Amino acid sequence: MKNLILLTTLVSFGLVHAQAFKGKDDSKFQVGANFQSNGSGLNASYDYGIGENISLGLSSTYLLGVEDSIDADFTDRFDLRARFNANIGNVLAIDENFDVYPGLSFGLKNFGGHLGMRYFFTDGFGIYTELNTPFAKYDTDDLSPAEELHNQFTISVGASFNL
Repeated sequence: MKNLILLTTLVSFGLVHAQAFKGKDDSKFQVGANFQSNGSGLNASYDYGIGENISLGLSSTYLLGVEDSIDADFTDRFDLRARFNANIGNVLAIDENFDVYPGLSFGLKNFGGHLGMRYFFTDGFGIYTELNTPFAKYDTDDLSPAEELHNQFTISVGASFNL
């Protein structure tokens, strides 16, 4: 019983003192897993607040688990994107620890968009999920299965850190 009370107190303290997005000069680092058709891999992103509800950043994905039937080299497995986010968690006023951030990304493989959500348990640690989809593929002619790897809907989940 004492352990349950202690755990509840620590979690409550962490939830009361955390914030998802603080605005200008706020930076977030996220690392997680990427899931999509024909493969899965690692995703890392960094966002830096330049305004009250605006952040810019970079995101990178490397696919580790690609189906054996797809001949994918390093350039097919790797993608790097510049990001723009509209952090609207404080506008929605759901919870001060919760952030929703729709955004655009300009990458090596396509131009796309994303919708992300993150929740911070403490001031420095939280979890996130992000849905990504391409809006415009650079090569619209018949893409090979390897070229399709980063030109499809993906889901990322993982940990978020407030730097």
